[in-house]
Amino acid sequence: MAVFTRTTKKLILRIDEFFDNVELGVLVFREGIKSYINKDFEAYQRHLQKVDSLESNADKLQATIENEMITHSILPQHRAEVTTLIDKLDEIIDNIKRSMHEIIIEMPEIPEVLNKDFITLADASANAAEELIPAARAYFKAPYTVREKLLKVYYFESETDKLSLSTKKRIFQEIKEIDLAHKAHLRYIVHHIEHISDLAQSAADLLSGMAIKIVM
Repeated sequence: MAVFTRTTKKLILRIDEFFDNVELGVLVFREGIKSYINKDFEAYQRHLQKVDSLESNADKLQATIENEMITHSILPQHRAEVTTLIDKLDEIIDNIKRSMHEIIIEMPEIPEVLNKDFITLADASANAAEELIPAARAYFKAPYTVREKLLKVYYFESETDKLSLSTKKRIFQEIKEIDLAHKAHLRYIVHHIEHISDLAQSAADLLSGMAIKIVM
């Protein structure tokens, strides 16, 4: 059973467009982290500008979606949950923008021996968020498929936790050439990167419960 009917096609298109912006934001985050680690700061700035644009578009779409749902009394029985879901996805791209800005402001020096660790961590965290989008789209069109699609979100979130822990252990136990303040700074960057997957898991938990109510 689809959540929306033909009379709400325009709103579906806006929601899909919102998801597009979040999905692209996650992709740009992944590429931006790689650019920073490879010391291609010009490319990083381009990614940052793109994220700024995507986050701004997402905010405008979010406001439009919520306004249309209220104005036209669309999905009154599901409105609160749908609004919360949109908020949680918007929080993902908000955090991507915030993290990327903080990285370029603080300019953390990542030891070359940790390059692979950071790239692998960013990939896993981005994967968790990316896998959330198909599940969110499915809620509005084929809610019975949502829980199956969410399995990958939980898998990549778990992988991110493991990679985060192993990276922090390397920073504090194996890397001897840097001081404690530098290590603490690197741990802070690890937290920024892994937090994207935590937000994806939080949205997945909500979405899973929403889907159960629809298909029952």
